[in-house]
Amino acid sequence: MTPAAIPRLVADELSLLAECAPLAHARIVELGCGAAGLSRKLVAAYPGAEVVGLEVDERQHAKNLAAPAERLSFIAAGVQDIPLTDASFDLALMLKSLHHVPLDLLDRALAEVARVLRPGGLLYVSEPVFGGALNEIIRLFNDEEQVRAEAQAALRRAEASPRWEAAGEIWFEMPVRYADVEDFERRHIDVTFAERSPDDATRAELRRRFAAHMTPEGAAFTRPMRVNLLRRTAST
Repeated sequence: MTPAAIPRLVADELSLLAECAPLAHARIVELGCGAAGLSRKLVAAYPGAEVVGLEVDERQHAKNLAAPAERLSFIAAGVQDIPLTDASFDLALMLKSLHHVPLDLLDRALAEVARVLRPGGLLYVSEPVFGGALNEIIRLFNDEEQVRAEAQAALRRAEASPRWEAAGEIWFEMPVRYADVEDFERRHIDVTFAERSPDDATRAELRRRFAAHMTPEGAAFTRPMRVNLLRRTAST
């Protein structure tokens, strides 16, 4: 992205995804699905679509199973070992999940995604950019600069392999709003997929930085994001 470029503001990433891939009758796998918020909206909006969500966090997986949705199923598994058949999906989604894959398994994970996609199938990888005011608060207790850089490097290696071809890159910003600092801490610190216990000094500093963004309506941020699109080639 050039310094002069102004990323678009995207409040609902499903609308952006719909611009990139046909969804109406797609068979989709979401890898590292979390609560599968986008996939739940997707199957509701596209009655012909089907999604399989994979999640490694046991507590989140149990919550997913307890909240079933039509044409949305869940499997407890990681992207590095996808327990699904070859060439069985039209689209794979990784929404803020690639940088959570263990660094030594990134290449294997992307090879697994290629395996389960049909030739011509699309991989949609949406990752947060390491920058912005929100990131400056989060990095106090969860500095992801290295893992996000490694995730991008893995995508570059994948694009250079015979399995994939680059199909585009999109930069955008996503609005994020919190009611108060307790809402922020609940969503970023008190999470099931990570053990985070900032010390008193760190918590005080993050509260100081957060307070600078508070208004009577809460705290509003924009999070810079990047989507990488990779298309599965016919090569094995």
